[in-house]
Amino acid sequence: MSDTHPPTDPAPLRSAPRWWSRPASSPDGTAAPDHRVPGPREGAEAAPDADATAAGPLDDVALDEPPAPRYDPWSTAPLHVPDAGPARPGIRMRQLVAVAVGCALLAGGVGAWLGVLAERRSSTRLELPQAGVEPKGRAPGSVAGIAATALPGVVTLHVAGGAGNGTGTGFVLDGQGHILTNNHVVADAQRITVTFSTGESVNADVVGRDGGYDLAVVKVDGVRGLKPLALGNSENVKVGDPVVAIGAPFDLSNTVTAGIISATGRPITAGGDKGDGSDVSYVDALQTDAPINPGNSGGPLLDGLARVIGINSAIRGADQGQNDKDPARQSGSIGLGFAIPVNQAKRVAEEIIRTGHATHPVIGVTLDMQYTGDGARVGDKGAEGKPAVPPGSPAARAGIKSGDVIVKVDGQRVHGGDELIIKVRAHRPGDPLGLTVLRDGKERALELVLGSANSG
Repeated sequence: MSDTHPPTDPAPLRSAPRWWSRPASSPDGTAAPDHRVPGPREGAEAAPDADATAAGPLDDVALDEPPAPRYDPWSTAPLHVPDAGPARPGIRMRQLVAVAVGCALLAGGVGAWLGVLAERRSSTRLELPQAGVEPKGRAPGSVAGIAATALPGVVTLHVAGGAGNGTGTGFVLDGQGHILTNNHVVADAQRITVTFSTGESVNADVVGRDGGYDLAVVKVDGVRGLKPLALGNSENVKVGDPVVAIGAPFDLSNTVTAGIISATGRPITAGGDKGDGSDVSYVDALQTDAPINPGNSGGPLLDGLARVIGINSAIRGADQGQNDKDPARQSGSIGLGFAIPVNQAKRVAEEIIRTGHATHPVIGVTLDMQYTGDGARVGDKGAEGKPAVPPGSPAARAGIKSGDVIVKVDGQRVHGGDELIIKVRAHRPGDPLGLTVLRDGKERALELVLGSANSG
Protein backbone atom coordinates (compact mmCIF):
# COMPACT_ATOMS: atom_id res chain seq x y z
CA MET A 1 0.00 0.00 0.00
CA SER A 2 1.50 3.15 -1.15
CA ASP A 3 1.91 6.14 1.16
CA THR A 4 -0.32 8.99 0.41
CA HIS A 5 1.54 12.31 0.14
CA PRO A 6 0.14 15.77 0.14
CA PRO A 7 0.58 17.91 -2.94
CA THR A 8 4.20 18.52 -3.79
CA ASP A 9 3.81 22.26 -4.29
CA PRO A 10 4.49 23.98 -1.00
CA ALA A 11 2.51 26.96 0.17
CA PRO A 12 3.89 30.24 -1.10
CA LEU A 13 6.48 31.89 1.17
CA ARG A 14 5.66 35.14 2.88
CA SER A 15 7.27 38.11 1.27
CA ALA A 16 10.62 38.92 2.90
CA PRO A 17 10.97 42.37 4.44
CA ARG A 18 12.44 44.93 2.14
CA TRP A 19 15.64 45.22 4.22
CA TRP A 20 16.20 41.50 3.62
CA SER A 21 15.22 41.31 -0.11
CA ARG A 22 17.51 41.84 -3.02
CA PRO A 23 17.10 44.72 -5.42
CA ALA A 24 14.40 44.30 -8.05
CA SER A 25 16.87 44.27 -10.89
CA SER A 26 20.47 43.35 -11.54
CA PRO A 27 23.10 46.01 -11.85
CA ASP A 28 22.89 45.61 -15.63
CA GLY A 29 19.20 46.49 -15.65
CA THR A 30 17.89 42.97 -16.27
CA ALA A 31 15.40 41.39 -13.96
CA ALA A 32 16.88 39.66 -11.02
CA PRO A 33 16.26 35.94 -10.89
CA ASP A 34 13.46 34.85 -8.66
CA HIS A 35 14.77 32.66 -5.89
CA ARG A 36 11.53 32.12 -4.11
CA VAL A 37 10.42 28.56 -3.39
CA PRO A 38 7.55 27.59 -5.76
CA GLY A 39 4.10 27.71 -4.26
CA PRO A 40 1.49 24.90 -4.41
CA ARG A 41 0.13 26.17 -7.67
CA GLU A 42 2.63 27.61 -10.04
CA GLY A 43 1.72 31.03 -11.10
CA ALA A 44 -1.11 31.26 -8.61
CA GLU A 45 -1.26 34.43 -6.64
CA ALA A 46 -0.27 33.97 -3.06
CA ALA A 47 -2.49 35.18 -0.34
CA PRO A 48 -1.29 38.25 1.36
CA ASP A 49 0.48 37.82 4.70
CA ALA A 50 -1.76 39.22 7.36
CA ASP A 51 1.05 39.64 9.85
CA ALA A 52 3.23 41.52 7.41
CA THR A 53 0.34 43.69 6.32
CA ALA A 54 -0.54 44.56 9.86
CA ALA A 55 3.00 45.32 10.88
CA GLY A 56 3.54 47.68 8.00
CA PRO A 57 6.88 48.39 6.28
CA LEU A 58 10.01 47.51 8.24
CA ASP A 59 12.34 49.93 6.51
CA ASP A 60 13.24 51.71 9.77
CA VAL A 61 13.17 48.73 12.12
CA ALA A 62 16.64 47.72 13.29
CA LEU A 63 17.09 44.12 14.36
CA ASP A 64 20.18 42.53 15.79
CA GLU A 65 19.81 39.37 13.64
CA PRO A 66 17.92 38.71 10.36
CA PRO A 67 14.77 36.63 10.74
CA ALA A 68 14.97 32.95 9.75
CA PRO A 69 13.52 32.18 6.27
CA ARG A 70 10.22 30.43 6.17
CA TYR A 71 9.84 27.11 4.28
CA ASP A 72 7.30 24.47 3.49
CA PRO A 73 7.99 21.31 5.46
CA TRP A 74 6.35 19.13 2.72
CA SER A 75 8.48 20.48 -0.09
CA THR A 76 11.38 18.46 -1.51
CA ALA A 77 12.91 21.50 -3.19
CA PRO A 78 16.19 22.73 -1.74
CA LEU A 79 15.85 25.61 0.66
CA HIS A 80 17.39 28.82 -0.60
CA VAL A 81 18.40 31.49 1.97
CA PRO A 82 18.17 34.93 0.46
CA ASP A 83 21.30 37.04 0.43
CA ALA A 84 21.17 40.10 2.67
CA GLY A 85 22.51 42.31 -0.01
CA PRO A 86 24.33 45.61 0.57
CA ALA A 87 23.57 47.38 3.90
CA ARG A 88 21.62 50.55 3.78
CA PRO A 89 23.59 53.78 4.45
CA GLY A 90 21.33 54.90 7.37
CA ILE A 91 21.76 51.69 9.26
CA ARG A 92 25.55 51.71 8.87
CA MET A 93 25.77 55.32 10.10
CA ARG A 94 23.76 54.45 13.21
CA GLN A 95 25.97 51.47 13.83
CA LEU A 96 29.09 53.58 13.49
CA VAL A 97 27.69 56.18 15.88
CA ALA A 98 26.79 53.48 18.39
CA VAL A 99 30.26 51.99 18.15
CA ALA A 100 31.87 55.42 18.55
CA VAL A 101 29.73 56.25 21.58
CA GLY A 102 30.55 52.90 23.15
CA CYS A 103 34.23 53.39 22.56
CA ALA A 104 34.06 56.89 24.03
CA LEU A 105 32.25 55.64 27.11
CA LEU A 106 34.72 52.82 27.51
CA ALA A 107 37.68 55.16 27.12
CA GLY A 108 36.16 57.62 29.60
CA GLY A 109 35.54 54.90 32.15
CA VAL A 110 39.07 53.55 31.79
CA GLY A 111 40.50 57.06 32.05
CA ALA A 112 38.47 57.83 35.15
CA TRP A 113 39.54 54.59 36.78
CA LEU A 114 43.17 55.28 35.97
CA GLY A 115 42.81 58.82 37.35
CA VAL A 116 41.35 57.60 40.63
CA LEU A 117 44.06 54.97 40.88
CA ALA A 118 46.76 57.56 40.20
CA GLU A 119 45.27 59.94 42.76
CA ARG A 120 45.14 57.22 45.39
CA ARG A 121 48.69 56.22 44.71
CA SER A 122 49.90 59.83 44.76
CA SER A 123 48.01 60.50 48.03
CA THR A 124 49.46 57.52 49.81
CA ARG A 125 52.93 58.37 48.63
CA LEU A 126 52.73 62.12 49.36
CA GLU A 127 55.77 63.32 51.28
CA LEU A 128 56.32 66.95 52.28
CA PRO A 129 59.84 68.33 52.74
CA GLN A 130 61.04 67.99 56.33
CA ALA A 131 64.26 68.60 58.21
CA GLY A 132 66.20 65.56 59.27
CA VAL A 133 66.95 64.50 62.82
CA GLU A 134 69.42 66.89 64.45
CA PRO A 135 71.51 66.64 67.62
CA LYS A 136 69.45 67.23 70.77
CA GLY A 137 72.04 69.44 72.44
CA ARG A 138 71.80 73.23 72.47
CA ALA A 139 74.34 75.97 73.03
CA PRO A 140 74.78 76.55 76.78
CA GLY A 141 73.92 80.24 76.45
CA SER A 142 70.70 79.67 74.50
CA VAL A 143 67.32 79.66 76.24
CA ALA A 144 67.06 75.91 75.64
CA GLY A 145 70.57 75.37 76.97
CA ILE A 146 69.89 77.45 80.10
CA ALA A 147 66.61 75.61 80.71
CA ALA A 148 68.27 72.20 80.31
CA THR A 149 70.89 73.16 82.88
CA ALA A 150 68.51 74.66 85.44
CA LEU A 151 65.35 72.56 85.27
CA PRO A 152 66.67 69.63 87.35
CA GLY A 153 67.18 72.06 90.26
CA VAL A 154 63.78 73.76 90.10
CA VAL A 155 60.83 72.42 92.13
CA THR A 156 57.10 73.03 92.38
CA LEU A 157 55.58 73.54 95.83
CA HIS A 158 51.99 72.54 96.62
CA VAL A 159 50.92 74.08 99.90
CA ALA A 160 47.88 73.26 102.00
CA GLY A 161 46.99 75.68 104.78
CA GLY A 162 44.26 77.39 106.70
CA ALA A 163 43.65 79.83 103.84
CA GLY A 164 43.35 77.04 101.28
CA ASN A 165 45.69 75.41 98.79
CA GLY A 166 48.32 77.19 96.74
CA THR A 167 51.12 76.62 94.28
CA GLY A 168 54.57 78.15 94.13
CA THR A 169 58.10 77.51 92.94
CA GLY A 170 61.49 77.06 94.55
CA PHE A 171 65.00 75.92 93.71
CA VAL A 172 67.60 73.72 95.36
CA LEU A 173 70.32 75.52 97.31
CA ASP A 174 72.54 72.61 98.38
CA GLY A 175 72.90 68.86 98.57
CA GLN A 176 71.38 68.75 102.08
CA GLY A 177 67.91 69.44 100.66
CA HIS A 178 67.50 73.16 101.41
CA ILE A 179 65.16 74.91 98.98
CA LEU A 180 64.64 78.67 98.66
CA THR A 181 61.23 80.13 97.89
CA ASN A 182 59.05 83.15 98.75
CA ASN A 183 57.65 83.69 102.21
CA HIS A 184 54.17 84.31 100.86
CA VAL A 185 54.21 80.86 99.21
CA VAL A 186 54.60 78.95 102.51
CA ALA A 187 53.12 81.41 105.00
CA ASP A 188 50.54 79.65 107.21
CA ALA A 189 51.39 76.33 105.55
CA GLN A 190 50.24 73.18 107.30
CA ARG A 191 51.53 70.76 104.70
CA ILE A 192 54.07 71.28 101.90
CA THR A 193 54.73 68.89 99.02
CA VAL A 194 57.76 69.42 96.80
CA THR A 195 57.70 68.01 93.26
CA PHE A 196 60.91 67.76 91.25
CA SER A 197 61.24 68.05 87.48
CA THR A 198 61.38 64.23 87.32
CA GLY A 199 57.89 64.02 88.80
CA GLU A 200 59.05 62.71 92.17
CA SER A 201 57.17 64.27 95.11
CA VAL A 202 58.21 64.41 98.77
CA ASN A 203 57.08 66.30 101.85
CA ALA A 204 59.01 69.34 103.08
CA ASP A 205 59.30 71.31 106.32
CA VAL A 206 59.79 75.04 106.84
CA VAL A 207 63.28 75.89 108.17
CA GLY A 208 62.60 79.60 108.54
CA ARG A 209 61.05 82.56 106.78
CA ASP A 210 61.25 86.33 106.64
CA GLY A 211 58.26 88.47 105.72
CA GLY A 212 60.35 91.65 105.34
CA TYR A 213 62.34 90.14 102.48
CA ASP A 214 59.58 87.77 101.34
CA LEU A 215 61.95 84.81 101.53
CA ALA A 216 61.72 81.37 103.12
CA VAL A 217 63.72 78.15 103.25
CA VAL A 218 62.16 74.67 103.29
CA LYS A 219 63.94 71.33 103.50
CA VAL A 220 63.41 67.85 102.08
CA ASP A 221 65.01 64.70 103.47
CA GLY A 222 66.06 61.44 101.90
CA VAL A 223 66.26 62.74 98.32
CA ARG A 224 69.30 61.65 96.32
CA GLY A 225 70.78 63.30 93.26
CA LEU A 226 69.80 66.86 94.12
CA LYS A 227 70.93 69.44 91.57
CA PRO A 228 71.68 72.78 93.32
CA LEU A 229 71.57 75.84 91.07
CA ALA A 230 74.62 78.06 90.74
CA LEU A 231 74.23 81.53 92.25
CA GLY A 232 75.26 84.58 90.27
CA ASN A 233 75.95 88.13 91.42
CA SER A 234 73.16 90.68 91.11
CA GLU A 235 75.72 93.50 91.19
CA ASN A 236 76.83 92.42 87.71
CA VAL A 237 73.34 92.72 86.19
CA LYS A 238 72.84 95.42 83.57
CA VAL A 239 69.69 96.71 81.93
CA GLY A 240 69.10 94.80 78.71
CA ASP A 241 70.76 91.58 79.84
CA PRO A 242 68.87 88.47 78.66
CA VAL A 243 67.21 86.43 81.41
CA VAL A 244 65.20 83.22 81.73
CA ALA A 245 62.48 82.60 84.32
CA ILE A 246 61.38 79.11 85.39
CA GLY A 247 58.31 78.33 87.47
CA ALA A 248 54.87 76.78 87.71
CA PRO A 249 52.40 79.47 86.61
CA PHE A 250 48.87 78.30 87.38
CA ASP A 251 50.40 74.95 88.41
CA LEU A 252 52.00 74.38 84.99
CA SER A 253 55.28 72.97 86.28
CA ASN A 254 58.62 73.50 84.52
CA THR A 255 57.42 76.47 82.51
CA VAL A 256 60.24 78.42 80.88
CA THR A 257 59.92 82.04 79.75
CA ALA A 258 62.54 84.50 78.53
CA GLY A 259 63.06 88.24 78.44
CA ILE A 260 65.50 90.92 79.49
CA ILE A 261 66.34 92.98 82.54
CA SER A 262 64.11 96.03 82.18
CA ALA A 263 65.46 97.96 85.20
CA THR A 264 67.55 97.51 88.33
CA GLY A 265 67.13 98.94 91.83
CA ARG A 266 63.36 99.21 91.39
CA PRO A 267 61.83 99.82 94.85
CA ILE A 268 58.69 97.76 95.41
CA THR A 269 56.61 96.71 98.38
CA ALA A 270 54.37 93.69 98.58
CA GLY A 271 52.12 92.05 101.13
CA GLY A 272 50.63 94.08 103.94
CA ASP A 273 47.45 91.99 104.07
CA LYS A 274 47.53 91.79 107.88
CA GLY A 275 46.99 95.52 108.27
CA ASP A 276 49.73 96.12 110.83
CA GLY A 277 52.54 96.18 108.27
CA SER A 278 54.27 93.17 109.81
CA ASP A 279 54.03 91.21 106.56
CA VAL A 280 55.10 94.01 104.22
CA SER A 281 58.16 93.10 102.12
CA TYR A 282 60.53 95.78 100.90
CA VAL A 283 62.57 94.84 97.85
CA ASP A 284 65.13 96.72 95.81
CA ALA A 285 64.06 94.63 92.87
CA LEU A 286 65.24 93.62 89.44
CA GLN A 287 62.55 94.36 86.89
CA THR A 288 62.07 91.99 83.95
CA ASP A 289 59.70 91.59 81.05
CA ALA A 290 60.04 87.79 81.12
CA PRO A 291 56.44 86.59 81.62
CA ILE A 292 55.81 85.84 85.32
CA ASN A 293 52.40 84.71 86.53
CA PRO A 294 50.83 83.41 89.76
CA GLY A 295 52.72 80.22 90.60
CA ASN A 296 56.08 81.60 89.43
CA SER A 297 56.68 83.04 92.91
CA GLY A 298 59.90 81.75 94.43
CA GLY A 299 61.32 80.53 91.13
CA PRO A 300 64.74 81.49 89.78
CA LEU A 301 65.54 84.32 87.40
CA LEU A 302 68.63 83.15 85.49
CA ASP A 303 71.34 84.93 83.55
CA GLY A 304 72.92 83.76 80.29
CA LEU A 305 75.11 81.25 82.14
CA ALA A 306 72.19 79.60 83.94
CA ARG A 307 73.13 81.28 87.25
CA VAL A 308 70.47 82.60 89.63
CA ILE A 309 70.47 86.40 89.74
CA GLY A 310 67.03 86.88 91.28
CA ILE A 311 64.04 85.21 92.94
CA ASN A 312 60.78 85.97 91.16
CA SER A 313 58.48 87.54 93.73
CA ALA A 314 55.90 89.96 92.36
CA ILE A 315 54.12 91.18 89.25
CA ARG A 316 52.40 94.43 88.45
CA GLY A 317 48.77 93.98 87.41
CA ALA A 318 46.72 96.23 85.18
CA ASP A 319 45.18 99.31 86.78
CA GLN A 320 41.72 99.21 88.27
CA GLY A 321 38.88 99.26 85.76
CA GLN A 322 36.82 102.32 85.01
CA ASN A 323 33.54 100.71 86.02
CA ASP A 324 32.21 97.94 88.23
CA LYS A 325 32.17 95.45 85.38
CA ASP A 326 35.93 95.64 84.87
CA PRO A 327 38.20 93.48 87.04
CA ALA A 328 40.22 95.33 89.65
CA ARG A 329 43.49 93.82 88.42
CA GLN A 330 44.63 91.76 85.50
CA SER A 331 45.79 88.49 87.02
CA GLY A 332 48.27 87.54 84.29
CA SER A 333 51.58 88.98 83.20
CA ILE A 334 51.66 92.35 81.49
CA GLY A 335 55.44 92.35 81.19
CA LEU A 336 56.16 93.88 84.61
CA GLY A 337 57.80 91.26 86.81
CA PHE A 338 60.03 91.84 89.83
CA ALA A 339 62.70 89.64 91.40
CA ILE A 340 64.58 89.85 94.69
CA PRO A 341 68.31 90.31 93.90
CA VAL A 342 70.23 87.13 94.62
CA ASN A 343 72.83 88.93 96.75
CA GLN A 344 70.13 89.87 99.21
CA ALA A 345 68.48 86.45 99.00
CA LYS A 346 71.79 84.65 99.57
CA ARG A 347 72.46 86.49 102.83
CA VAL A 348 68.94 85.91 104.12
CA ALA A 349 68.98 82.21 103.14
CA GLU A 350 72.31 81.68 104.88
CA GLU A 351 71.04 83.28 108.07
CA ILE A 352 67.82 81.26 108.01
CA ILE A 353 69.72 77.99 107.51
CA ARG A 354 72.09 78.83 110.37
CA THR A 355 69.68 80.34 112.88
CA GLY A 356 66.14 79.88 111.60
CA HIS A 357 65.62 83.61 111.03
CA ALA A 358 67.24 86.58 109.31
CA THR A 359 68.41 89.99 110.50
CA HIS A 360 67.54 93.35 109.01
CA PRO A 361 69.89 96.30 108.65
CA VAL A 362 68.48 99.42 110.31
CA ILE A 363 69.42 103.08 110.84
CA GLY A 364 67.44 103.23 114.08
CA VAL A 365 64.70 105.82 113.46
CA THR A 366 60.90 105.92 113.33
CA LEU A 367 59.68 107.39 110.05
CA ASP A 368 56.62 109.51 109.46
CA MET A 369 54.88 107.34 106.86
CA GLN A 370 52.15 109.97 106.37
CA TYR A 371 54.62 112.52 105.02
CA THR A 372 53.74 113.44 101.42
CA GLY A 373 56.74 115.57 100.53
CA ASP A 374 59.84 114.49 98.69
CA GLY A 375 62.10 112.29 100.80
CA ALA A 376 61.65 110.32 104.03
CA ARG A 377 60.83 112.39 107.13
CA VAL A 378 61.97 111.30 110.61
CA GLY A 379 58.97 111.25 112.93
CA ASP A 380 58.46 113.32 116.05
CA LYS A 381 58.04 110.30 118.29
CA GLY A 382 58.32 106.55 118.14
CA ALA A 383 56.07 103.70 119.09
CA GLU A 384 54.54 103.68 122.56
CA GLY A 385 55.76 107.21 123.20
CA LYS A 386 59.41 106.40 122.71
CA PRO A 387 61.73 108.88 120.92
CA ALA A 388 61.76 108.73 117.15
CA VAL A 389 65.57 108.66 117.34
CA PRO A 390 66.46 106.40 120.29
CA PRO A 391 69.69 107.24 122.06
CA GLY A 392 72.58 105.02 121.05
CA SER A 393 71.01 104.08 117.71
CA PRO A 394 73.10 104.37 114.54
CA ALA A 395 71.05 107.42 113.54
CA ALA A 396 71.59 109.13 116.89
CA ARG A 397 75.32 108.51 116.69
CA ALA A 398 75.34 110.00 113.19
CA GLY A 399 73.55 113.17 114.39
CA ILE A 400 70.10 112.61 112.85
CA LYS A 401 67.26 114.43 114.63
CA SER A 402 63.46 114.31 114.64
CA GLY A 403 62.03 116.29 111.74
CA ASP A 404 65.02 115.70 109.45
CA VAL A 405 64.11 114.70 105.91
CA ILE A 406 66.41 112.07 104.38
CA VAL A 407 66.62 112.80 100.64
CA LYS A 408 69.56 110.64 99.49
CA VAL A 409 71.14 107.26 100.29
CA ASP A 410 74.69 106.83 99.03
CA GLY A 411 74.05 109.67 96.63
CA GLN A 412 70.81 108.17 95.22
CA ARG A 413 67.65 110.19 95.76
CA VAL A 414 64.77 108.68 97.69
CA HIS A 415 61.18 109.89 97.38
CA GLY A 416 59.48 108.39 100.42
CA GLY A 417 59.71 106.27 103.54
CA ASP A 418 59.17 102.96 101.72
CA GLU A 419 61.96 103.73 99.32
CA LEU A 420 64.35 104.58 102.18
CA ILE A 421 63.65 101.23 103.86
CA ILE A 422 64.19 99.41 100.59
CA LYS A 423 67.53 101.13 100.02
CA VAL A 424 68.67 100.35 103.54
CA ARG A 425 67.66 96.67 103.32
CA ALA A 426 69.69 96.28 100.17
CA HIS A 427 72.70 96.34 102.51
CA ARG A 428 73.96 94.09 105.30
CA PRO A 429 74.08 94.95 108.99
CA GLY A 430 77.43 96.61 109.70
CA ASP A 431 77.73 98.17 106.26
CA PRO A 432 78.62 101.88 106.14
CA LEU A 433 75.92 104.12 104.71
CA GLY A 434 75.99 107.72 103.55
CA LEU A 435 72.85 109.81 104.09
CA THR A 436 71.91 113.29 102.90
CA VAL A 437 69.37 115.03 105.15
CA LEU A 438 67.45 118.24 104.73
CA ARG A 439 67.29 120.36 107.92
CA ASP A 440 66.13 123.94 108.12
CA GLY A 441 66.22 124.18 104.34
CA LYS A 442 69.81 123.04 104.08
CA GLU A 443 71.25 119.66 103.05
CA ARG A 444 73.70 117.90 105.33
CA ALA A 445 75.82 114.82 104.53
CA LEU A 446 76.04 112.26 107.34
CA GLU A 447 77.74 108.87 107.70
CA LEU A 448 76.62 105.95 109.82
CA VAL A 449 77.10 102.18 110.28
CA LEU A 450 73.98 100.09 109.89
CA GLY A 451 72.65 98.29 112.93
CA SER A 452 70.84 94.95 113.08
CA ALA A 453 67.34 93.89 114.04
CA ASN A 454 65.92 90.38 114.14
CA SER A 455 63.14 89.52 111.77
CA GLY A 456 61.35 87.37 114.33
